[in-house]
Amino acid sequence: MPILTVLALMALPFVEVWLMIVVGGWIGVPWTLAALVALMVLGVAVLRRAGTKAFRDADEAMRAGTQPPGLLDPLMLMAGGVLLAVPGFLTAAVGLLLVLPFTRPLLRWAFTGWAQRRMRRMRDRMEAELLAQGARVPGQGPFGPGQNPFGGAGAPPRGGEGPAARSSSDGRLIQGRFEPVDDDKD
Repeated sequence: MPILTVLALMALPFVEVWLMIVVGGWIGVPWTLAALVALMVLGVAVLRRAGTKAFRDADEAMRAGTQPPGLLDPLMLMAGGVLLAVPGFLTAAVGLLLVLPFTRPLLRWAFTGWAQRRMRRMRDRMEAELLAQGARVPGQGPFGPGQNPFGGAGAPPRGGEGPAARSSSDGRLIQGRFEPVDDDKD
């Protein structure tokens, strides 16, 4: 797959120049140049607006102490703006797909599904490599996923129930009290 990406990126300038020549022969050179300049101006405007909005949203979220909402839309707008600013009709078409509000939900759905499948495959491959090396896979004990050797699957750890009895790590939580001891030097 990476070799196809490299070949496509190497062929992109040639395809763009060929499209410029075809469009120039069809509508004329001045109109072709005007269209390319208009697309570049549109790309810079979209990039500036998306960048400002993303910065403003991130700033408000940080001030409120929350996570910024929806990072994929501003990234799609910025990528679309960059593709529109690059001179060429093919990159402009892809940039318009990323910028238009009625195509973004479909692209967001496709990208989210692709990213989830890729992360799942990477996690499975990493777990298989860890198991092949004899290492413990995070989230799975030696007795299988979710198995507790001291009481079956899902049994609470010794020492009671509730958040005080559970630890955020895989280790045991030992509860106790500390009392200072005074040295008697009479």
